[in-house]
Amino acid sequence: MNKTFWNRFLDSCSDNRKSRTCTERRRSIQNLKWIGIVAIGVAFAMFEAMVQAQQQSKIAKIGWLGTGAASSVSRYEEFRRALHTLGYVEGKNITLEYRSADDALDRLPSLADELVRLKVDVLVTTSTPGTLAARNATRTIPIVFHNVVDPVEAGLVDSLARPGGNLTGFTNIAAILTGKRLELLKETIPKLSRVAVLWNPQNPGNALNWRESQLPARELALQLHSMEVSSADKYEGAFIEATKARSTALAVMQDPLTVSNRKLIADLATKSRLPAIYTRGDFVESGGLMSYGGDQAEPYRRAASMVHKILKGTKPADIPVEQPKKFEFIINLKTAKQIGLTIPPNVLARADSVIR
Repeated sequence: MNKTFWNRFLDSCSDNRKSRTCTERRRSIQNLKWIGIVAIGVAFAMFEAMVQAQQQSKIAKIGWLGTGAASSVSRYEEFRRALHTLGYVEGKNITLEYRSADDALDRLPSLADELVRLKVDVLVTTSTPGTLAARNATRTIPIVFHNVVDPVEAGLVDSLARPGGNLTGFTNIAAILTGKRLELLKETIPKLSRVAVLWNPQNPGNALNWRESQLPARELALQLHSMEVSSADKYEGAFIEATKARSTALAVMQDPLTVSNRKLIADLATKSRLPAIYTRGDFVESGGLMSYGGDQAEPYRRAASMVHKILKGTKPADIPVEQPKKFEFIINLKTAKQIGLTIPPNVLARADSVIR
């Protein structure tokens, strides 16, 4: 019968358990056993550290689904800067996949499908149409949206506090702000009675804005003329029709198409001598009269922060949809002078910024 080394050792020491040789042998065996245990422990610790290091060194892939031609680039750069401030460096711990429909809304579904096939870790969208396309493309990949008018009304989330599903993001509450812009126009032009509203009927968010604008218009005793434009070549004709409808002011809804053509729209408004109010300050910088809306950089900082939380393990369903906290009212006095309009002192005093 074959015996193990340990059994043979015990037999050899059975007659003289107190001998120095046996004692030393026992100590050697015990030391070897402890060394083995420690070695196994160290190996497990090293393995766990390697796994953690691999997880930490994983390069996250973020998909960007833009809608507008000019707006997508500027928004994308704002988002990249916001990610950088959070410690993300392209090629080191993050990669970005950029796609833009360039104002062609019918391209959004195929672009969303393309980003899903790339197996991005998070999908970032920049408009209501883009978010709807992303939602239809995936129900599992986390989606972070911004510049969505009303995500609850659009059926994107269950509620702002508890989004549910795989979406969360930032709403620009444009439908709510529509009434505020009409109010500012009325204060600027007290005798105002007819306002043309420029919007894109292909954008579900704009359609919601148009419906929501009816109530504040009635409260302000304003008649609204619908300027429905879905391609840039239709703008000039739309302004001619607005003038024929005796509109004496203009309200422009935010849409990727209007953002991409803001200089053209501002020039046409000046040419038609229509005092106009816009949603963003860059319209005023391009020659528009006034703008009122949320801080332009805020949505991208918030979206980047949400992406950061998701990459750290938080589910979109547990991240509440956020709203603007800072608003800007900007006036261009150069444009006011061009169209022969005097801004009332009480309106001018409320401006956050004035271009002279």
